[in-house]
Amino acid sequence: MRKSRRSPCPVACVLDVIGDKWTLLIIRDLAAGKSQFKEFCASPERIATNILADRLDRLVSHGLVERYASDDHPGREAYRLTLKGRTLLPVLKSIADWGLAHIEGTEARIQVAAP
Repeated sequence: MRKSRRSPCPVACVLDVIGDKWTLLIIRDLAAGKSQFKEFCASPERIATNILADRLDRLVSHGLVERYASDDHPGREAYRLTLKGRTLLPVLKSIADWGLAHIEGTEARIQVAAP
């Protein structure tokens, strides 16, 4: 976890954790039921594997995601949102709702589960 902050502003601090163009998409995918690294790679946004690995590590280090041994694929790790991570789901829904209302041509193709 990052020790120094650029500012004590809560908006700046949140953006330091989830403010890049990939992190909320990973959280969206976790909320939609994805758990395997290859499943995240198959998302339509096509995140590069090195960026995906970095963002998953960051989410784990901030306590938003946890790694666990995959039941479906022995010897592989899987990922899931922690309770803390699930508290971001209403924020994610608000962002999606705003996009649907204000950005022409958007559509909700992935259903995010409730927290």
